[in-house]
Amino acid sequence: MAERVTCGIEIHQQLNTNKLFCSCPCDLIEEEGATILRKLRPSQSELGEIDRAVLAQAARKMSFRYQSPRSRCCLVEADEEPPHDANVNAMQATLIVSEMMGCRAVDEVHFMRKIVIDGSNTGGFQRTALVAIDGDIEINGKKIAIQTVCLEEDAARKVETKGSEITYRLDRLGIPLIEVATGPDMHDPEEVREVAVRIGSILRATKMVKRGLGTIREDLNVSIPGGARVEIKGAQDLKLLPTYVEREIERQSGLLKIRDELVARGVTKVEPDIIDCSDVLKGCRSKVISSALSKGGKVFGVALAGFEGLMKSPDSKLRLGSEMAQYAKTKGVAGIFHTDELPGYGITQEEVDALRDKLGLAPGKAFAICADERTKASSALKMAADRAYSALNGVPEETRDPLPDGGSAYSRPLPGAGRMYPETDVRPITIGVERLEAIRSSLPELPGAKAARFVKAYGIHEQQARQIVKEGYEDLFEDLAERYGMAAIAARTFLNTLPELEKEGVDTSKIGDGEIVEAFASLSKGEFAKEALPAVLKELAKGSNVKKAVSSLGIGSMDQGDAANIIDAIIEERADFVREKGEGAVGPLMGVAMQELRGKVDGKKAADLLRERVQAFLRG
Repeated sequence: MAERVTCGIEIHQQLNTNKLFCSCPCDLIEEEGATILRKLRPSQSELGEIDRAVLAQAARKMSFRYQSPRSRCCLVEADEEPPHDANVNAMQATLIVSEMMGCRAVDEVHFMRKIVIDGSNTGGFQRTALVAIDGDIEINGKKIAIQTVCLEEDAARKVETKGSEITYRLDRLGIPLIEVATGPDMHDPEEVREVAVRIGSILRATKMVKRGLGTIREDLNVSIPGGARVEIKGAQDLKLLPTYVEREIERQSGLLKIRDELVARGVTKVEPDIIDCSDVLKGCRSKVISSALSKGGKVFGVALAGFEGLMKSPDSKLRLGSEMAQYAKTKGVAGIFHTDELPGYGITQEEVDALRDKLGLAPGKAFAICADERTKASSALKMAADRAYSALNGVPEETRDPLPDGGSAYSRPLPGAGRMYPETDVRPITIGVERLEAIRSSLPELPGAKAARFVKAYGIHEQQARQIVKEGYEDLFEDLAERYGMAAIAARTFLNTLPELEKEGVDTSKIGDGEIVEAFASLSKGEFAKEALPAVLKELAKGSNVKKAVSSLGIGSMDQGDAANIIDAIIEERADFVREKGEGAVGPLMGVAMQELRGKVDGKKAADLLRERVQAFLRG
C-alpha cells in the first residue's frame, strides 16, 4: 500500500447458550410482544467523567421503544429485575477460547457497566467482563497479539427508526458474546481478513458458538501515519474487511491532503456564525428548500471562506462535503448543500450570489446551507461547519458505520475511557487453577491440526482441507465423509459447487446442513448421480426437498439396461464415425451420451459402459 496502515480488530461472537444473566433462550423471533417506551440520559463514570461519545448520543434527544416478546425476554432485559449470576457455560466457553490462544486468565472476573445510551440497552449500559489477557495467534509465521478476551452481553436488535424514535426488540439483548481484541499488529488489508478468519475458526472449534449471519461481528481500528485511530464498528462480511481498510486508508489520506491545502491557504478556525437565509430563498424551486419553508421551517447558512473546491474535489475520492453531511444527519436532517455542488438541485446561480451577499462573502467564496425545522437545521449546520474546521487538524478520531459497498459513514465520536464503572449486581467469579487445568487437558482441536488430520484420514488435498476449516465447513464435511465415504464430493461441493451457485445468484444460505446431509444420503443410495448434485442443491435453495427435486428434475437413477439402450442408439446413429475412429470414438461420444444420462448415471459408470458398448459394436 502507498500508506503504511496500522490495524487492530475486535471480534464479537455470540455463544450458543441461554442468555448471560437469565435463563431466557438465545434465538431471534418475529414476535413483537408488549412494548416499553423510554428515554436514556448520560451519567458519570467511576472517575466522575461523562464520555464524549455518550454526550454526543444524548444530544440527539432520541426516544426508544422496546418490543418484549415473552418467550425470549424477562424482567432482566426490561431492567426491572437485577441480573442473575453469569451463565456458567458462557464463562466456560470464554475460558476455552482464551486457553486456545495462549492467554492468561485473570484470578477473579468482575463485570463492569459500560455506558451506552443509543437505546440498544434498556438500562443505558452494557455489562462486560475482562476474562483473559496477553495471548497470541500465528498468521503466516507472524505473531498477532491477543490483548484481551472479554465476556459481555449483546445489545437489543434494532427494528426501525421513525423520526426521533427508535424501536428495538429485546430477543437479542443479553445473548452472551465473546469479545477477542487483537493488538495493532496488522499492516495489510488482506492480513486483517486472515486474522479474522483464524480467530473465527478457533471460536467455532469450541462447538459452543452460534452460526449464521449476524452471529459474529468485527470492529476494525484503522490508522495511517499522520492520521488518527478510527473505529469501523459492526462489520459482518469477512470478504469486505480488506475493502473497509483500503477505503479508510483512502479517506484518511484525502483528509490529510485537505488539511495541507487549508493550511497553505491560511485558513484558521473561527466560531461558525449560523445565519437565517430563509428570506433569500422564498421562491426557490428546490424541493428540499420549498418543502422546509412550507412547513414553517428555516434555511440557515454558514460562511466557509477558504474551503472552495475542497468540499467536492474532482481529483479526490474523498468529499469533505459528504463528511460534513454525515455529521449534520446526526441531528435528524436529510443533509446539506454547499457551494462546490451549486448551482444545482433547483438552486440557481442568482440565488447562490444572493446567499453570498447575505453571508457577507466575496464572489466565489464557499458556504453551506441547511433547510429543516428551525432547531434541527441550525444545530445540524453548526455540526457540519465544526466538521469542516476540524479538517484543519487532519483526521478526527471517530466511530463509523460500515456500508455495503465497503465504505463507512460517521456514527459518533470515538469513545474515551470515561464510560466504565463497576457492576454491583453481579457476583465476581473466581477462576481456580483446577478449572484451568481441566480445560487445558481437553482443549478442542486447533484448525491447523484438524486440516492435517483431514488430509491423512480422507485423502483430500492439503489446500482443500485448510479451506474447508477456514470456511467453517469442517463439522459437516467430516460428518459426510464418515457417514457416506464421500470426502472428495463433499469437498468439491463446499469449495466449488456452492460458490458457483452463489455466482449464479442462488441464495445458498437457504440450504441448511440437514438438507445437505439428506442430499448426500440420497446420492449414496444411488437415487441420482453425483453430476446432478448442483441441480439438486439449486432446488433445495428454492425451498424444495430432495425427493421433490429429483422428481422435478427428472434425474432419478437409471438401471444399466436402459442406459445401455440409450448408448447403443447413439452408436447406431453415428455408426460410420465409430467404424472410422474405432475405440477413439469413445471420447467424442461421451459428451453426447452425458447429455442423455447426466444426473441419472454416474459419469465414470457411463464412460465404462460407453467403452464396453463401442467395443461390442466393433466386434460386430
